[in-house]
Amino acid sequence: MFVGESAWVVLDANQTSTSPVTLYEGNIESILEEDLGLLEAPARLYGRVWTSGPQAIIRYYSAQPMNGGDQVPICAVARLGLGQLRKRPESKPGTAIVDSPHAGVYIVNEFR
Repeated sequence: MFVGESAWVVLDANQTSTSPVTLYEGNIESILEEDLGLLEAPARLYGRVWTSGPQAIIRYYSAQPMNGGDQVPICAVARLGLGQLRKRPESKPGTAIVDSPHAGVYIVNEFR
């Protein structure tokens, strides 16, 4: 995979058709909806969510192809333009309620 490659994901595998979606601080399992470089969809993405700021931050560390292949280490982040990962005002501490259950995932060379 190359830096800048992107695809769409369902943010939380446990809330695939929920809108808005509540993200919880800690580990997350997302579902890759489109191929991401050589990684074929569907696949599971594993990462971590941070909710303490004005928007949710999601970083992905590994991917598990659903075709039975080996787990792959990745360095990727979830992004949506126009502040769409911004937390809704009713978000309680340790959570981020966001409007969309989908986001773009982007390969990065390091987390900043």
